[in-house]
Amino acid sequence: MRKHNFINVGLHLIDTNEALGLCREFLRGSGCKMMFFLNAHCYNIAQKNKDYLNALNGADLLLNDGIGIKLGTILFGLPLKENMNGTDFIPKVIKLCVEDGASIYLVGSKEGVSDLAASSLKKKFPTINIVGNRSGYFNSEDEKEIIRDINEKKADVLVVGMGVPLQELWIEKNRSSFTSVKIALAGGAIIDFMSGKVIRAPIWIQKIGMEWFFRFVQEPKRLFRRYFSGNFIFFWHILKNLRKSKWNRI
Repeated sequence: MRKHNFINVGLHLIDTNEALGLCREFLRGSGCKMMFFLNAHCYNIAQKNKDYLNALNGADLLLNDGIGIKLGTILFGLPLKENMNGTDFIPKVIKLCVEDGASIYLVGSKEGVSDLAASSLKKKFPTINIVGNRSGYFNSEDEKEIIRDINEKKADVLVVGMGVPLQELWIEKNRSSFTSVKIALAGGAIIDFMSGKVIRAPIWIQKIGMEWFFRFVQEPKRLFRRYFSGNFIFFWHILKNLRKSKWNRI
């Protein structure tokens, strides 16, 4: 699947059906495929953290997330098909796992939250095969045990929700150690959402692209810098690189 350059990050410009089709191929293929998401906050971090930038560009599937990326790609003439944010798309991957009988392992969030997420998913999908779940807070010894547990339980899909850039870097670092995992995806706060600990915005707010503001109202101290200072920095990067690209065409 071809990637399109959005400045220095390679994005897959596909829709939900195409992405789910690729996931089916991954589940039936060999090796561990990495699935990540790119929003404005992620882009900003990637400009300062080269290891993270390399991890994003090494992803087998990198999907656009949020209105910031949408506006930025419009300026660069990239035709996004739809908003592919992880909060909406990952549940579709989980449903695909249920349909195909693929096993799932959850890693992320605070102690006990992944237990709640697993319980919630089992209520929603009675036939789901969740083979394990762990908190996202662990030391190096715990990490070895977690990887061993993932492999022993032969997890097909690994959902990691530890925040950017830790989750992507952790997946990339341990990718070769996963013996059964076919898809390792970075989901940010997805485990919190699935557990019910964090509530999503009403559908109408999601549709007008203001879910970020709903989240900000819930956690203003933590998210002020990301959504306000961060958006200013993101569009500064966009306009700076847009100007460079115009000069290069002269």
